[in-house]
Amino acid sequence: MSAPSVPARGTDGEFSQTDWALFVSIASIWGASFLFIAIGLEAFEPGVITWLRVALGALTLQLLRGSRLRLDPSDRARMVALSFIWTAIPFTLFPLAEQHVNSAVAGLLNGSTPMFAALFAVAFFGRRTTGPQLVGLIVGFAGVVLISIPSLGEGSSEALGVLLVLMASACYGLAVNIAVPLQDRYGSRPVMARMLALASVWTLPFALFGFPESDLEAPSLLAVVVLGVVGTGLAYLLMGSLVTRVGPTRASFITYLIPVVSLVLGVVFRDDHVEAPALVGVALVLVGAVLAGRRERTEPSAATASP
Repeated sequence: MSAPSVPARGTDGEFSQTDWALFVSIASIWGASFLFIAIGLEAFEPGVITWLRVALGALTLQLLRGSRLRLDPSDRARMVALSFIWTAIPFTLFPLAEQHVNSAVAGLLNGSTPMFAALFAVAFFGRRTTGPQLVGLIVGFAGVVLISIPSLGEGSSEALGVLLVLMASACYGLAVNIAVPLQDRYGSRPVMARMLALASVWTLPFALFGFPESDLEAPSLLAVVVLGVVGTGLAYLLMGSLVTRVGPTRASFITYLIPVVSLVLGVVFRDDHVEAPALVGVALVLVGAVLAGRRERTEPSAATASP
């Protein structure tokens, strides 16, 4: 087995400078990913974007040292499940969703991930989020709602697109909880490399179906390459390290910064108009993220508490 890529330590302390660097970097990369997906859709079918993204991400990690993994047979089912829930399913859903909602709205709705992560943590993993982090969860979600109101009010979001994004976000919330035992045992880089390699197999049929309907255009191809190498390979490597360092629920709080990145990119590159509620929402999102970095106090649920 590979040695863990991150020294074992508790996940309930204050965020360190390294934690914050990972936190902000991942949020920035994934916030920009929605824009790259939108550019990719100008020439490629959704299935082609999904497969190229996953395959390029897997190749990126495989080229790095320390990505080989000898998986114990008892962990194979968990790894397969993770490859579907954290990659194959949500990566398929997001390009489909962005055929119905714009990239900014998709990024905004993805801010629901921490709610799903906390819900699954309580329901299946015996963890409760309390104290400042619970307040951060509520404040950050309120910020996401305020950011979303102007876009939703313009009619840019359709029911199907919203549903697809929420389904993808629920997958992310469950996946960050499932990933922790594997990363603790094998290290984040080998787990992410194997997960993406498996997902590239699961998503290939969808890509083969979409290739005949796609065009080869330089801007879209470049966007998808960046999406795969940086937005998938590098970002998943960083996310795996963050989950190991700070725990799944707090790591999922990065999705509260993703709407901020989406909003900024929309203003800079698309001349989007920013309403006052969205500006207030940005402030709340930042406050929620800061509270997420406070010391964590977890309590066992009634189902898992010792007598």
